[in-house]
Amino acid sequence: MTPLQARATTMTKLAIPLMSAALLGACAMSGASRDGAMPMYSQSGLPAAVQVPDGHKVSMETVGVGKITYECRGKKDMAGQYEWAFVGPDATLMDRKQQMVGKYYGPPATWESRDGSKITGTQLAVAPASPGSIPLQLVKANPAMGMGAMQGVSHIQRVATKGGVAPASACDASSLGQKQVVDYQADYIFWTPVAMR
Repeated sequence: MTPLQARATTMTKLAIPLMSAALLGACAMSGASRDGAMPMYSQSGLPAAVQVPDGHKVSMETVGVGKITYECRGKKDMAGQYEWAFVGPDATLMDRKQQMVGKYYGPPATWESRDGSKITGTQLAVAPASPGSIPLQLVKANPAMGMGAMQGVSHIQRVATKGGVAPASACDASSLGQKQVVDYQADYIFWTPVAMR
């Protein structure tokens, strides 16, 4: 083997691992765009009941992490029967970079941005989530209070829920009025009409 052939063989041996690493890196990055942004949110895998109608686009994606309070109450119109009734949430809203962007609390259910703008809404639909997790939800937003990130939001989706269901402990006459708090997490996706933003 001539010195030139030996050098070419060595360079080929060095190039193969480098090319392999580059290809693996490209595969790993396939979930992100060239500028490093995450892929656009898609609701295609959601049940139809909680999908936002056409003509809307995502204005903000958040992850809510917090607690839901339940209270042991008598069942409406069912004397002598009791249940854990939903009282309200208390959660921090973070963006996909784990930065705090707002909070979610109630009643009434209120999503508030750090800039002070906030919205309430009316539930349109729910769909089952994984066992032990609160349902997926679609909410029609009321007009925003204050100027800011919540301005123009028309719908809120609650998806990717984890935990948050009513306590498993007994709720009976002896525990009437007692409250319990459970941990939960959910993604809250905010939508605006296409013409808005």
